[in-house]
Amino acid sequence: MAADSGRTVAIIGGGPAGLASALALKIHGIDAEIFEARERAMVRRDQRVLALSEGSRQILDWLGAWSGLPATAIETIHISQRGGFGRTLLRASELGLEALGWVLPARDLIVALDGAAANAGIVYRDSIKVGAGDTANFALTAYAEGMIEPGAGTRRDYGQHAVLCNVGIEGLHRNVAWERFTGDGPVALLPLGEGYSVVLTCDDAVVDGVRVLDDAAFLALLQKRFGIRHRFVSATPRVSYPLGLRYRPDPVGVRQVWLGNAAQTLHPVAGQGFNLALRDIWELARQLGAAADPGAPGVLAEYARARRVDRRGAIAFTDLLIDGFASDFAPLKHVRGAGLLALDLVPELREFVARRMIFGARAWP
Repeated sequence: MAADSGRTVAIIGGGPAGLASALALKIHGIDAEIFEARERAMVRRDQRVLALSEGSRQILDWLGAWSGLPATAIETIHISQRGGFGRTLLRASELGLEALGWVLPARDLIVALDGAAANAGIVYRDSIKVGAGDTANFALTAYAEGMIEPGAGTRRDYGQHAVLCNVGIEGLHRNVAWERFTGDGPVALLPLGEGYSVVLTCDDAVVDGVRVLDDAAFLALLQKRFGIRHRFVSATPRVSYPLGLRYRPDPVGVRQVWLGNAAQTLHPVAGQGFNLALRDIWELARQLGAAADPGAPGVLAEYARARRVDRRGAIAFTDLLIDGFASDFAPLKHVRGAGLLALDLVPELREFVARRMIFGARAWP
C-alpha cells in the first residue's frame, strides 16, 4: 500500500465511523483512504439500530449524509425506575429543538455515508485486511472500528448482555423514548417507525434462556420488565451481545489515532457510543485541517486534550448510571427517586443534563 505521505490519512474500517471520518477530513481539505476487511456490500447490511442525538444529526447534515434518511424523532425521553417513586421527562420543546434525538437502522445511515463518500471521490478499498506496517507511508493511521485489545486500555465486564429486537405496540408511541431502570437491568424503548427498537439488559446467567424464548414468552417478559404503559404485540428475532466498558485512556499514539469502538466501547444505557464517536471525528477533522502535518505529535496531543473532558464525562456518566441503578436496596431506591424528582422539578438541571447528552461536554454547537 502506498500513498503520498504528505497529508493523506489511512482509515482502518469502512463502517459508519470510518466513512464519517473520511468525509469530515475531506471537508477540511485532508485526503483519506479507507481500508475495510469485509466486502463493501456486507458493510451495508448492518442490522443494528442507531440512536442519534440531535447534535449527531447536525454533524451528519454537515457531512452531507442526513437528507432523506428514514429516521424517527425522539421528542420526549421518559426516565423512571421500577418499584420506586420519581421520574423525569426530557422534552425537545423545552430546549427549542425539533427533537432530542433520532432513531434509524444503521444500514440506512451507512448507505447514505457511503454514497456521500463515493460522490466526494474518497478511495474505499474493501476486502483488505491491514497488518502492522501496511500504512507506514501515510501521514496518519486512524483506527475506526474493532475492539480494544487486551492490555491496550481499561476494561470492565458488567456481567450483562443486551438483547435487541424491534416490537410492535398497540396505539401510538408519540415519539417518546423510555429508559426504565429495574433490578434486572435497564430497559430502553426507542421509537422506530410505528413501533419500538428494544434494548433489554439481562444478566449473563439468564441470557441464553431469554434468547430462546418464543415470541409470546419474550413479549410477556418484556411486559413484566417494562410495565403497563405500552402493550407489546409482536417482536422480531432477537440478537444479543455482551456488555462491558472498554476504553483507551489515551486515544492517540505515534501517527495513530483510535476512534469509535476502537477508542471506547460503552454500555448502551445512555446511548452515548456512536454519538461520542461523531464528536471525536468532528474535532479530529478540525484539528487536522489546520495542520501542515496531520500526524505530528503536537497535533494529535492537542486533539486528545480537546476531547478529554467530553470523553471522560461520557464514560463516567454511563458507568455511574449502571452502578447507581443496579441495586434494589430500598434506601438506595429512595435516593434515586429523589434524584429523578429533583431533575423533574428543576428546569435548569434538566436542561443541563439534556444538553450534555445531546451535544457533549461543550454543548456543541
